[in-house]
Amino acid sequence: MTTKPLLTTLLPLVSDLSRDLPDQERYRRLLQAMRGLLPCDAAALLRLDGEWLVPLAVDGLSPDTLGRRFKVSEHPRFQILLSRPEPTRFASDSELPDPYDGLVNAPDAALEVHDCMGCPLMVDERPWGLVTLDALTPGQFQSLELDALQAFASLAAATVTVAERIEHLALRAEDEHHRAEVYRQASGQDKELIGQSPAHKRLVEEIRLVGGSELTVLITGETGVGKELVAMALHQASSRADKPLVSLNCAALPDTLVESELFGHVRGAFTGAHGERRGKFELANGGTLFLDEVGELPLTVQTKLLRVLQSGQLQRLGSDREHRVDVRLIAATNRDLAAEVRAGNYRADFYHRLSVYPLQVPPLRERGRDVLLLAGYFLEQNRSRLGLNSLRLSSEAQAALLAYDWPGNVRELEHLIGRSALKAMGQHPQRPRILTLEASDLDLRATQPTAATPLSPATPAALAVPAGGLREATDDYQRQMIDACLQRHQDNWAAAARELGLDRANLSRLARRLGLR
Repeated sequence: MTTKPLLTTLLPLVSDLSRDLPDQERYRRLLQAMRGLLPCDAAALLRLDGEWLVPLAVDGLSPDTLGRRFKVSEHPRFQILLSRPEPTRFASDSELPDPYDGLVNAPDAALEVHDCMGCPLMVDERPWGLVTLDALTPGQFQSLELDALQAFASLAAATVTVAERIEHLALRAEDEHHRAEVYRQASGQDKELIGQSPAHKRLVEEIRLVGGSELTVLITGETGVGKELVAMALHQASSRADKPLVSLNCAALPDTLVESELFGHVRGAFTGAHGERRGKFELANGGTLFLDEVGELPLTVQTKLLRVLQSGQLQRLGSDREHRVDVRLIAATNRDLAAEVRAGNYRADFYHRLSVYPLQVPPLRERGRDVLLLAGYFLEQNRSRLGLNSLRLSSEAQAALLAYDWPGNVRELEHLIGRSALKAMGQHPQRPRILTLEASDLDLRATQPTAATPLSPATPAALAVPAGGLREATDDYQRQMIDACLQRHQDNWAAAARELGLDRANLSRLARRLGLR
């Protein structure tokens, strides 16, 4: 490779170092220049985050790649690249599985990557991440000089250093601690907020804005949008991040136990109270208390909660002793609490105390191509869990995901990918190197809740008493009704109780008797 083409390619990138560009644009230009310098079918820039590699920019790879998180220990090629300070080129006939098998955007070519090379990016003499190149043609990289890739990697490291320093200055200008904590939460592997859509970016900006305050936040949104993840991000963005985040699902408890869970109890306070117990408020002292499904709280508990929020003092059940707590409250609901107040089902003063800062989480159908990023995240999780070399979506399957309305939001997408991957693998007795999910494998229609159909009149023969008698037949029918109702409401027991016309506590007791809980 001559010096002139190398300089022609690299000089614009050097010029970019002094320009104020968004990180995504910097990285896009970087990969575009690299593909011009080193012809290949795909290139990627990945940041090392603990034991994971997180794609920051890709060129020539499926869009869902940006949502994937690659565990280094599960990908031997990545391990080798990170273990060597110099560029590495893998032989075309290498037996090591390639993380990008099936992900290169080349519909008419074989799905398996044949040529691969990469180089670690060193920042402050530590591995910051990787830059990788892949080609579908065997031997394509044999004539390339690794020195050219090394030169490019050095410039790439300078680029990410500039981007990080610009971001560092911005963080300091707008409260560095809080912004950094939001970013850390958004990039955590187990509790990650993934997205690039305008709606998602607005949500992250609101989290940044209110996270550092002490305001009570009411998170609203449809079932399955990720309200709990937002609550975690708010906690991590606060000055209480090093203190406990304690959660309570208000819909998962009978009314008689809600007070005990929140405020604690002393020995003998009620039947079964054999000793003293601290409640969630005391456990969260100094930190954050997250009340999920707060719309399900009984009116009597709302009254006592309001008093605690106003005075910071509480009494355990059965005790006259006051306990003072310092707790920030974050609540979440999928119900319209303002409408519940108007209907007399919710205390107006408690609602206003909760909704000091209302935060709406957008449904998945309003997040555009975020669907593919999230799908990529769940695909990589299932690839690892099922022991597959590669798990990908066909272009038709991607189009089907984008066209679907997602009534169950992100939770529905997660379950759909897991179920579809398992079914597709079951259709291949000999496990393939690359498992492709087609649109037919997704079977999106099966996830749509169906309306209950009225029972048709039964013939006398159909009404014959079964072997177990009337009680067993009745129990079986109740199981079917409760199970169908829970499926329609994505396992929301409070919503199921409302549809069935039962008190939530009574439904819980009935479900236990029937063996459903």
